[in-house]
Amino acid sequence: MPRLVRDPIAALVAMSAEAAGEIVRLDLGTFRPYLVTHPDHVQQVFRGNAMNYTREGVFWRPLHRLFGNGVLSDGPAWHTSRKVLQPVFTARNVDSLTGLMATTVAEAIDELVPASPATIDAGDFMAHLVNRTVIAAFFDRRITDEESGRLIPAHDKIALSIVSRLLLPLVPHQVPLPGDRAFHQAVRTFDSVMRPLVARHPDAPPEGHDILAVLCRARDASGGELGDQWVRDNMVAMFAAGTETTSVALTWLWPVLAENPQIAARLHEEIDEVVGGGRVTPDHLPALRCTRMVVQELLRLYPVGWLLPRMVVADDVMDGVRLQAGANVLISPYLTHRLGEFWEDPLRFDPERFADPQAGTRHRYAYFPFGGGPHQCLGTHVFEIEAQLIVAGLLSRFRPRLREGDRVTPRAAASLRTRGRVWMTLHRRDGGRRAAR
Repeated sequence: MPRLVRDPIAALVAMSAEAAGEIVRLDLGTFRPYLVTHPDHVQQVFRGNAMNYTREGVFWRPLHRLFGNGVLSDGPAWHTSRKVLQPVFTARNVDSLTGLMATTVAEAIDELVPASPATIDAGDFMAHLVNRTVIAAFFDRRITDEESGRLIPAHDKIALSIVSRLLLPLVPHQVPLPGDRAFHQAVRTFDSVMRPLVARHPDAPPEGHDILAVLCRARDASGGELGDQWVRDNMVAMFAAGTETTSVALTWLWPVLAENPQIAARLHEEIDEVVGGGRVTPDHLPALRCTRMVVQELLRLYPVGWLLPRMVVADDVMDGVRLQAGANVLISPYLTHRLGEFWEDPLRFDPERFADPQAGTRHRYAYFPFGGGPHQCLGTHVFEIEAQLIVAGLLSRFRPRLREGDRVTPRAAASLRTRGRVWMTLHRRDGGRRAAR
């Protein structure tokens, strides 16, 4: 317990390294969850016996107060929500929105970047940039800039304030813990935006395939089984998931590139060659091979959803270990992605791991930044496109420079945040670049 409280990530990394893929049972007094890292074991939880490992239990209760009974829950409510939302995130529909996403990214960069070089908070900048893109493409701009400006800090508060509840999962909610007040205030902020938004549409919007329109049509067609609360729960879940992954992941990119100048040079060269001095368009994406691999490797070392708890429904046996019903299982892409058995020199940032011939030989669950099985993230394809558009859009026009002396390390939160802020300056590129092909 003391090791986990001081630095949860460092403690779990040390335990995982010592166990080398074996199942670990953490002794936290009356609470003894299992730590599962080997890809074979992860596959059993996510795919082989997925219905027996649910998103319930003590680790999910704090989040339930924010997300309710929607696509980030489990059981019938999750199944219904996922079925309703699935068409929004098909590859065909996402691809049809790529042009809008590219235009929004370019316009947001024009508006958000300071006129002259100035030191900016990379996390805050990424959040505003990603929110603009997601709101335009998937919420039909129904959320205003003012409302988005309130949701960004509220989301940060939730991610950081919930840590005490995650580390002390058996403490009753009647007993106050540090962060509780900030968490409740942030939830109220989400409600102050989402509930009026739902109330403005007592009838389903007659047109549109954005998230709110799809949810409202399902509500109206349900014969009263689904209500405004269900719409609110899914709106909160989709906004949070749709913005958090990309903004947090891309915050990690800049310190990683600063620590790996040769890879940064290759990335700049590719973007100069493919995009040149113009705006990034959907036509550029197939040629951004290095960009794509950099983003994939970034999620290997710094997966945003770094801890994915599950609860055992009925007794099960995993590699000879009996897991009793009600037990908690901790799965962590952060740990599995660093297992030496599956990744050579696992702490080295090497995008070439994802070169096509090599990537196909890897265990399916050696790399799972978006989860797996029935609960795999709906927005995987959205992230892949959006991240490439943002990286190429920024680096075609700017050279980021991190503030000297800053050392960026991970911080345990609901998502894998940086410890402290990432300060960087965006210097405009020279005019002597090659023209776009």
